[in-house]
Amino acid sequence: MNRRKLLQSLAIGLPAVLFASKLSAFSNDDAAQEFVEKIIAGPFSPTWESLSAYQTPEWFRDAKFGMWAHWGPQCQPEAGDWYAREMYMEGTRKYKFHLEKYGHPSQFGFKDVINTWKAEKWDPEALVSLYKSAGAKYFMALANHHDNLDLYDSKYQKDWNSTKQGAKKDIVGGWAAAAKKHNLPFAVSVHAAHTWSWLEVAQRADQNGPLAGVPYDGKLTKKDGKGKWWDGLDPQELYAQNHQLSENSLDNGAIHKQWNWGNGVTPPGKIYIEKFYNRTIDLINKYNPDMIYFDDSQFPLWPVSDAGLRIAAHFYNKSIKEKGKLNAVITGKILDEQQRKAMAWDIERGQSNMIEPLPWQIDTCLGDWHYDRSIYNRKGYKTAPKIIHTLVDVVSKNGNLMLNVPVRGDGSIDELERRIVEEIGVWMKANGESIYATRPWKIFGEGPAQNNSPALTAQGFNEGKGTPFGEHDIRFAVKDKSLFATVMAWPAEGSVQITSLKEGSAHYPEKINKVQLVATGQNLKFERNANGLKVYFPAEKPVASYANPLKIS
Repeated sequence: MNRRKLLQSLAIGLPAVLFASKLSAFSNDDAAQEFVEKIIAGPFSPTWESLSAYQTPEWFRDAKFGMWAHWGPQCQPEAGDWYAREMYMEGTRKYKFHLEKYGHPSQFGFKDVINTWKAEKWDPEALVSLYKSAGAKYFMALANHHDNLDLYDSKYQKDWNSTKQGAKKDIVGGWAAAAKKHNLPFAVSVHAAHTWSWLEVAQRADQNGPLAGVPYDGKLTKKDGKGKWWDGLDPQELYAQNHQLSENSLDNGAIHKQWNWGNGVTPPGKIYIEKFYNRTIDLINKYNPDMIYFDDSQFPLWPVSDAGLRIAAHFYNKSIKEKGKLNAVITGKILDEQQRKAMAWDIERGQSNMIEPLPWQIDTCLGDWHYDRSIYNRKGYKTAPKIIHTLVDVVSKNGNLMLNVPVRGDGSIDELERRIVEEIGVWMKANGESIYATRPWKIFGEGPAQNNSPALTAQGFNEGKGTPFGEHDIRFAVKDKSLFATVMAWPAEGSVQITSLKEGSAHYPEKINKVQLVATGQNLKFERNANGLKVYFPAEKPVASYANPLKIS
């Protein structure tokens, strides 16, 4: 079958078994890698039409709050996110940091940073236990980042994975075992589809200074390693830079415009694509995650390849075959209305301004995605009140919150982060009833904050741009026959008026018999008239009174 006919068969939804057998037989003069890993047979085929029959499982809808260890060798320098890219960008903060700490990237590249990463203080069981005590109902671990190092015992990235290089540990395996011990659904985040263009900076050389024109290490090959610590290893298996630069590659910002594999990006080769496919199927089969987070627009490598659709079909079919029902979740970014039927929409560092018809997720972080010592030094982490306000707002709009707690290179978290996590846990223990297993109400809320909500840009990024929440901001959620109305600050005058619940309200025509403060279980005095439901708060504040759920029945 030639490639044109193969793609035609995909468009009409070739059954999964036949699809897998056809793909495994496909090869051409371009030396495309064989489709080694096969798709499990089942109701889903690797087409958008077939995958649009997906239904989000109830465990994800009930969980509401997950925690993430976005941790790998880029945390070792403790200099922040995208270190493996920006250390090759002359003149930037991370480039200057790298020169001072490690030396010039022609002599000490990211492969060498990996070699310094030992993860000597990593205790996955202790960290997952902490996160569960803070109220997390699922846990996610980084499986690979754009730096392309697999953080697991990878069959297809066999030389450049964390069991062979750096930490010399099965990172995903350790996290998975800890999640299982604590009975938490386990998720993995997969980012490596973009290494192809993201790491093109490693092909550069300085334009100024004494080493101007000396190439960085991005084009090194196996033969260049003789006598070095990486003797016998091929850096191209990691860097994937044996290809032509994309258009505008010298523009450091061009990568953002090319994230959808358009706007002049050099098309990824077949070997690269099929290796990513095989690596991800191997990850799924070996560690059995309940959820995959793809740091991609839609499925990875779409629309230049159907590899992501094949991965999704396999993942969904595997869940059905092994668990008797579809229990798997995949998240992706920048999805149109049709694509959101095939996977859950993820918003990075931002949130929707409306109740979404389908479950979705926000991902955000206490600091930077990879650990940044400067944020610790200036005490710049998000506070527990900020995280709880975000969670309450997201839940009111049919979403979940995934929170990353940055992990240091040695595998530990710092004392400031631990204190924030523990404070989140205090609020969740007192008020979790208003969060877990709830569903959105007829409206998500009222108050001035929603009138100044900034629009989403790209994959999100409207976080912190609106009006801060205050005592007049209310967020709603329902569970069984109870309505939860969370007042986003303790009212200064001792009472709050909820206009959406006024007498005769079309939203709540039923009689209100009881209002309780969830944190303490106290019955509160209230009055209902044509202006609203006025609730009188007690004289004594409960702990963590920066968000105060009321249970109305």
